[in-house]
Amino acid sequence: MTKKKRVWVVLILILFCSGCDVAYLFHAASGQFRLLKDSISIQEALNDRSLPPDEQERLRLVARIKTFGEKELGLTETDNYETVYLSSSQCPIYTVSAAPKDCLCQQTWWFPFVGDIPYLGFFDLERAKEERDRLAGQDLDVCIGLADAYSTLGWFKDPVTLNLIRGSTSDLAETILHEMTHTTLYLKGQSAFNEGLAVLVGKVGAYLFFEHAFGPSHPYTLTAKASIEDERLFSRFVASLMDELECLYGSSLSYEEKLTQREEIFAASLGTFKDVSKRFRTDRFTRFGLRPLNNATIVAVGLYHRHFDLFEAVLRAKGGSIRETLSFFKGLSKESNDLLDAMKLWLKRCPTPHT
Repeated sequence: MTKKKRVWVVLILILFCSGCDVAYLFHAASGQFRLLKDSISIQEALNDRSLPPDEQERLRLVARIKTFGEKELGLTETDNYETVYLSSSQCPIYTVSAAPKDCLCQQTWWFPFVGDIPYLGFFDLERAKEERDRLAGQDLDVCIGLADAYSTLGWFKDPVTLNLIRGSTSDLAETILHEMTHTTLYLKGQSAFNEGLAVLVGKVGAYLFFEHAFGPSHPYTLTAKASIEDERLFSRFVASLMDELECLYGSSLSYEEKLTQREEIFAASLGTFKDVSKRFRTDRFTRFGLRPLNNATIVAVGLYHRHFDLFEAVLRAKGGSIRETLSFFKGLSKESNDLLDAMKLWLKRCPTPHT
């Protein structure tokens, strides 16, 4: 995925959930409360002057990114990203995803208010490994990912984390705008829509921010533009791979035959990816395929990247305006319980050119 297996997640912290694993909820809550307790205001961190100059520069940029998202893109105003957690540079969350070996079907966990979630988030790697091993014992494909950031959907005051401040300026803007999108529009049980929309707003919004703040020829702006172009390439690669696997899994072949043929598809896809990667202009997806592929990995990647062309088509139909696109989706969400299908149907009927 990205150079640090770039994923964004929504952390579920509902403490009074009938049917939910109490131990997991305690782990998630205690980890979140630790981040809250140990976070300090961004201004306090800047006054301390203990951060290197480049990290101070990125920290100062947080407020500008947030304001741009709220005022120019139409993202919801919150108290998020006014504090920073400096106690650890580790990515804050490990994610565990699972899928059957003969189906691109996500293993999900149900929580009140947000519905089915296709991953669990852990603050501790050992806890994540325990869950991975438990799921693997059920003959499921499993993968562990690292999340650069997460959102609590407004339940808590989310801090900026040190790993973001130590990363690239482009990643910082993209991540903040991505997470702000979740707070603006998050549909219960529609993870592919939620993440696909946030990827669109994060990437396009970052490009618009840098163009506005630094000009069209600044390296930040050019990097953000290249990130969008790479996203298109990777999205089409992922969509093609998933289409091929779904065709296999939907066939009348036996379970054993499907497992044999999927390994052939996995191997061939790595060759295809090698050719695609030669066209990349950033290093966002260089780590894809470094570990053995399985359905859990592919479904987790597809959750974020499979439908980028679809979201971008709607954005074009709305004149390139993120604000208008968000407003459109809010209205469409009142008419349909499946936004991905509703988007496809709307685009077929849309008189505005979108290709």
